[in-house]
Amino acid sequence: MPEGDTVLVTARRLHEALAGRRLLATDFRMPRYATTDLSGQSVREVIARGKHLLMRTRGDVTIHSHLRMDGEWQVHPPGGRWRGPSHEVRVVLRTEPWIAVGFRLGELEVLPTTGEPVALGHLGPDVLGSDWDPKEALRRLRADPTRSIHEALLDQRVMAGPGNVYANEVCFLRGVHPAAPVGAVRDLEAVVAITKRLMEANRASGRQVTTGDLRRGKERWVYGREGRSCFRCGTRVRREAASPVGRVRYWCSSCQPMPDDGPS
Repeated sequence: MPEGDTVLVTARRLHEALAGRRLLATDFRMPRYATTDLSGQSVREVIARGKHLLMRTRGDVTIHSHLRMDGEWQVHPPGGRWRGPSHEVRVVLRTEPWIAVGFRLGELEVLPTTGEPVALGHLGPDVLGSDWDPKEALRRLRADPTRSIHEALLDQRVMAGPGNVYANEVCFLRGVHPAAPVGAVRDLEAVVAITKRLMEANRASGRQVTTGDLRRGKERWVYGREGRSCFRCGTRVRREAASPVGRVRYWCSSCQPMPDDGPS
């Protein structure tokens, strides 16, 4: 699942392949940009901003994309076989040594680079970015004490980068039920700090390992482990849909009891 660390790895891969290269042809397979032609422009850089990818050209144009749940960027040599059906392709960028192909991109737009602040101005501090500010992230986290901590951790306006894996894993590591309201959670500073620590540990690989164990099935405490035994206490991990966010919560009822009153 693409989260901030996965997107950062993708940005690095695209930057290594495309930065400094001239675009020989661009093929945007979306009606809005069907006639857009950036051929002749050189790619200046590719960076990540939370879960967003920004490909900037020397012509001061930005190709902004978001992977959503299952989007993917692939890089191939000319003539290389793409891993996916052509009807899922949203954009093809051709340079002399490489072809970059965007599959199933949940969001794709072409905008002036000067317009990036308008497109992304709603985002909170980027957990893996140069603008990271834990005090600002904490302020935003505290802004609505009535909503669940799980929902707050998923809100990119609070912190840019964390997704459902980290939202669930951070709650487990802090012993907090994911449905607990923010105002009932002790030590929100620690919640912010452990989010940063986990994502930093995975920034090079994007694998979202939270247990420190790289073995298959051992990488995470609760996420994706419904019905299996908690690694700490043996209680079966539970799962439920999290309305209105539309994501799924995972938790251990013994390690993460729901608070009755007051902080958990």
